[in-house]
Amino acid sequence: MAVITVFSGTFCGVEPIIRALCTGTGYRKIGDEDIVDEAAKLSGMPAAKIGRAFSAKASVFNKFTHERERSLAYLKLALAQTLSGDDFVVEGFSGLLAPADLTHILRICFIADLPFRISAANQTQGLEQGEAAKLIRRQDEERAAWVQMLLNRKDPWDPSIYDILIPTDKTTPDRVLSLVRENLKKSIFRSTPQSRKALEDFLLSANIEVALAKEGHNVGVSAKSGEVTLTINKHVLMLSRLEDELRTISNKVPGVRNVVTKVGPAFYQADIYRKFDFELPSKILLVDDEREFVETLSERLYMRDMGSAVAYDGESALQLIKEDEPEVMILDLRMPGIDGIEVLRRVKAKQPEIEVIILTGHGSEADKETCMSLGAFAYLQKPVDIDLLSDTIKKANEKIKIRKTV
Repeated sequence: MAVITVFSGTFCGVEPIIRALCTGTGYRKIGDEDIVDEAAKLSGMPAAKIGRAFSAKASVFNKFTHERERSLAYLKLALAQTLSGDDFVVEGFSGLLAPADLTHILRICFIADLPFRISAANQTQGLEQGEAAKLIRRQDEERAAWVQMLLNRKDPWDPSIYDILIPTDKTTPDRVLSLVRENLKKSIFRSTPQSRKALEDFLLSANIEVALAKEGHNVGVSAKSGEVTLTINKHVLMLSRLEDELRTISNKVPGVRNVVTKVGPAFYQADIYRKFDFELPSKILLVDDEREFVETLSERLYMRDMGSAVAYDGESALQLIKEDEPEVMILDLRMPGIDGIEVLRRVKAKQPEIEVIILTGHGSEADKETCMSLGAFAYLQKPVDIDLLSDTIKKANEKIKIRKTV
């Protein structure tokens, strides 16, 4: 039997169509939330963090943590394990992770004209025309970014990506079901030894990606009958050492017969390959209105393999914390707008797990007492010795690691 994947725009009236599909075919629906939950179980990462992989906007810390890439590796593994069964309708972003050579997958896209979608948004959520159009445009951009990242296509509704592209504003659920049944009868969508072998290859490549991600690596992986190709797409100075490490990790995965490495086109660009070190803090938020100072500090921490993002005022810092999850914050006290003490107070009230290191050139003993009573991890004075600051950050990170294991 085949597997059906469904990708669609929002407010296209897909829900009753999916219900009709499942009822008419006897297939069971599997949504993104199911794949994410399974990926969370496999990885030990929070489901909410894995679900962020679908977002067009990556975390500001991602270039240091590779969290999106690790999430994708586990999402692929969860999907590959799921596809080992049959009779599924996989709805959402996840289905596009399945490689094209899985020929027993019937790939469907549902979309509708903008007026239809605006009307549906008004009926279901009470949105005015302008609000609805803005929301739909933003959600389409999310889908476009996902398709661009996975398939290098700019148009998420490109018919060449799918077996069937169906306009829901012009097609009844009964007609959709009829179209699907007609296509499921075609021999191309039947499970064959070749398509099953392609699924085994997908499962093997996903397991290798996960094994590499566990060691902090992010490279392209493809597998065919146990023959594995690893593609390095960022420049690295000691290429042979990296290749040896990648091969060693990959060869430990059951089913691997041989591993070859190569460099991809992006290898010759300026970006540098960075293995993620799980022992070092890499989600540090620097908050200081002295731009030159804080940018230099960020560069000096980067040279010590500590990744950081920068905010230049309290308001920006608090907004970034809502969107991302820094582990350590280095915070100045004297800033325009919301000052450091107020930022510390709000952070500790809502996200007490963030360890805050005060770094100031204008604080008093009274300020120090206030900050420590509010829960600051440490209170340092400018100018600060970079080794002292690095050591303090590492100690804060150790506290965080201990807390996570309790």
